[in-house]
Amino acid sequence: MPITDWPEDDRPRERLLLRGPDALSDAELLAIFLRTGVRGRSAVDLARDLLADFGSLVGLLSASQAEFCRAKGLGTAKYVQLQAVLELSQRYLHAEIAGRDVLTSPEATRNYLKNRLRRYPHEVFACLFLDNRHRVIKYKELFRGTIDGASVHPREVVREAMHWNAAAVIFAHNHPSGVAEPSQADLNITERLRDALALVDVRVLDHIVIGEGGGTSFAERGLL
Repeated sequence: MPITDWPEDDRPRERLLLRGPDALSDAELLAIFLRTGVRGRSAVDLARDLLADFGSLVGLLSASQAEFCRAKGLGTAKYVQLQAVLELSQRYLHAEIAGRDVLTSPEATRNYLKNRLRRYPHEVFACLFLDNRHRVIKYKELFRGTIDGASVHPREVVREAMHWNAAAVIFAHNHPSGVAEPSQADLNITERLRDALALVDVRVLDHIVIGEGGGTSFAERGLL
């Protein structure tokens, strides 16, 4: 049965307008993005199929163009639309923290870092460079691969901090496993980076590990 034949209160678009986007499931939100289904399958049915095929919403959103376009009911136009939506969301979250003291908006800062890092299938080490009022100057992804002493180079981090004339930094990296628990390697490299940056009077305010459900703050754990 097409969605247009459903009771009005059950239609995703109408429910969003009535109750807000938080009331909708991942499949219902995705159905609004898709707009139409395929023969014999409504947009909601198609959305559920896609979430099952890709394993999760994160799996779908992080799929390559080739993987995305191979799925039934998708294609290049939908891929372009999705990338535009993702970029808009990142720019919105960046605008939420740009020019603000990140220590007075920790939730916005964490949401921004989660949005930037959680979709990667590999580890990415990033840094927020801050001015002396703890306002964001620049977000930059610096290293990729396993986060350990061999792949994260303090000299490069110091060089970037000096380039942006940063007074403080917040580090972040993702755990593709989805578990946001800091490892011993995370602790070791954070200590090395903190010591290196102290030589040029740059403070390390936090290191946030991004997982599937959220992030773990070194500062909140008392690890800095």
